Amino acid sequence: MQVVSARNITEHNQAQEALRIRENSRRKQSQMLVQLARSKTFQQGNLNAVLREITETAAQTLLVERVGVWLYNEERSKIECIDLYDVRTKKHTFGNSLLKTNFPVYFQALEGERTIAADDARNDSRTQELSESYLSALGITSILDAPIWLEGHLIGVVCHEHIGEGRQWTLEEESFAGSIADFVTLAIEARERNVVQEALRQSEAQFRAIFERSSIGIGLIDMKGQIVDTNLALCEILGYSREELYGKSFTDYISIEREDLKLYKQLMSGIRTDLKRTSRDGLQPPKHQKQLVERHRIEIERCCQHQNGNLLWTHISVSVIPGSNGKPEFFLAMIEDITERKQTELKLRASQEAAEAANRAKTEFLATMSHELRTPLNAIMGLSQLLQQEIVGSLNEKQNEYVSCIYSSGEHLLAVINDILDLSKVEAGKEDLLLSSLSVVDICNYAIWTVRDRASEKGLQLTHEIDQEADICIADERRIKQMLLNLLTNAIKFTPAGEVSLVVKKVPQGITFTVSDTGIGIDSSQFQFLFEPFKQLDSRLNRQYEGTGLGLALTRKLARLHGGDVTVTSTLGKGSQFILFLPNPEHLENGEDETNEIDETEEEANFTSSSSPSVISTNKTILLVEEEENTATGLQDYLHTIGYQVKWIDNANDFLKQVQSFQPNLVFFDLQLVKDAHIWNLLNILRKEPYREHLPIVMMTFSEPLEEEIAILPGSFDDYLIKPIRIVQLESILMKYFS
Repeated sequence: MQVVSARNITEHNQAQEALRIRENSRRKQSQMLVQLARSKTFQQGNLNAVLREITETAAQTLLVERVGVWLYNEERSKIECIDLYDVRTKKHTFGNSLLKTNFPVYFQALEGERTIAADDARNDSRTQELSESYLSALGITSILDAPIWLEGHLIGVVCHEHIGEGRQWTLEEESFAGSIADFVTLAIEARERNVVQEALRQSEAQFRAIFERSSIGIGLIDMKGQIVDTNLALCEILGYSREELYGKSFTDYISIEREDLKLYKQLMSGIRTDLKRTSRDGLQPPKHQKQLVERHRIEIERCCQHQNGNLLWTHISVSVIPGSNGKPEFFLAMIEDITERKQTELKLRASQEAAEAANRAKTEFLATMSHELRTPLNAIMGLSQLLQQEIVGSLNEKQNEYVSCIYSSGEHLLAVINDILDLSKVEAGKEDLLLSSLSVVDICNYAIWTVRDRASEKGLQLTHEIDQEADICIADERRIKQMLLNLLTNAIKFTPAGEVSLVVKKVPQGITFTVSDTGIGIDSSQFQFLFEPFKQLDSRLNRQYEGTGLGLALTRKLARLHGGDVTVTSTLGKGSQFILFLPNPEHLENGEDETNEIDETEEEANFTSSSSPSVISTNKTILLVEEEENTATGLQDYLHTIGYQVKWIDNANDFLKQVQSFQPNLVFFDLQLVKDAHIWNLLNILRKEPYREHLPIVMMTFSEPLEEEIAILPGSFDDYLIKPIRIVQLESILMKYFS
């Protein structure tokens, strides 16, 4: 029994993605606020220029179509638009107005709320009055209004207008809109004050409000690394008061890694380089300062220690604040608590590692069980073939029946083992396709020929039809045969009477192979389980129809490995239709357009055994190197019977000595022994002897050698046999080298 463990991490991924989007949005808002806070436009006293920058920044950050600044007139009877920025036209306009008497509810809401976040503005009670005369006419569906306050009085509003489908505003966006309104207040104050000191004092108060309101921790650090100032968010992250942090070294609270010093040196080196370039090229200080802000920043993830001793993960962005002379004066550290996200990442990583460990354990288990099952199975099938050949004596009718049953049962068990291993390889991503140009007619004829006896035994009509345009397909020959055989044998198995057909058509994107039957059919509610491994759709089928439920699962996985798929349509009681689609590949690697020829006699041997020995020789010698006694006994007895002299050794320690003394004409060598580095060296030594370099060596393996196995044994063997070894396969090798 195989136990497969799976864990749905969709919710974790969705939560992580939502958290990442939210963090990026919050970071962008904070950066835009800091950018506005550092803007020199505010100090120039040009209100129009300031409002243009504010509305453009707000529109860019919140991704809205229009942002407008509306102010009360002197009589406070209406608000007038003094700047409206349209993202689509990238133009600023002004002039619209709203009378207070016409919209009393809206103006009352402005007086009483920090922000008006109307997701459905046309139906929101606070903004419904604006629907007919303003919102509907402009296609506005959602608005985010932030009242502008000056010295405790409402003086206007910043309106963010969204056009299109309704939009739900977040708390962070409302907070950002409030900060934008504060910037408008700051701009108005800067214009109204003629005394520079008073204007600077008010500006500092507004900047401080933005600094304190930020949800991201902010620290101002001097060039010696000491904390000069912090906001409340940073105090909450670290668990200390502002007084406790003041004058302390910033690195006392942040875990330092070896590369941090290197990053700091690179940052300062870049600034010095820019200062030299400024002096040489004559750049103006404002332009140079902007370059420093844009280019010189470090972003790292580090652990911080809370005052209570707990460790928390933070994302730290460190940039340089230059002084009036352009030289670095402070470091600005923006710190976000990402502990929740990091814990989610660690849980996901742990889950992934556990899944990978389970997958490795499963692969190792399957590999071990494959060898342990194949070894006795090799003997069962090999010796039952010898009994069928009546080499050790004649069998009566009942004995022949028993032996045939033993052999066919071994074939069935071998097919199950192969399916399990194939499925495991595909799921582990270790299945490599050998793509080549294949004749569709040849592939289909092979599949039909293989299953025709099974169909005939059940009295089924077996037909096939091939589109003339579908002459060539690009696929792995062994795998496409396997897929077609799985679909055809499955159709025959579940069709008590009627017809099974194979229809091949050329479509623009590739080729379809459609296998239809008139069998028992499948209920549509069972489709979701159809391609699951080890799944029979009805427990009653386990008693009526044999099978493991691996065939369809493996077929779909192999099809998808080719870039295609397997789909199904079915009606309960009327039959099913499975469609295998293989796409047109964009290109083939050099040398892959040649069809790999496979001896049909060898393929035929997978389903039948030879009825009588056909290779007789009395003057040839064979050296058999096989560690498993039952396998060796069966091979040795059969080879002796058909006239060969056979020498069997169960290890390779005296391999060279046996070659010299026995003088074999052919060597059968167990691949498991060859994987030993010592034995590999023996084969290389043998190949270097002039009179032994042409000695045929045939490897015996439980599966087709992988490319990496062939790569490490260049020229070491000439051919291979797959265990359990069929007599027809063995005879084809003997004929190949002794004919």
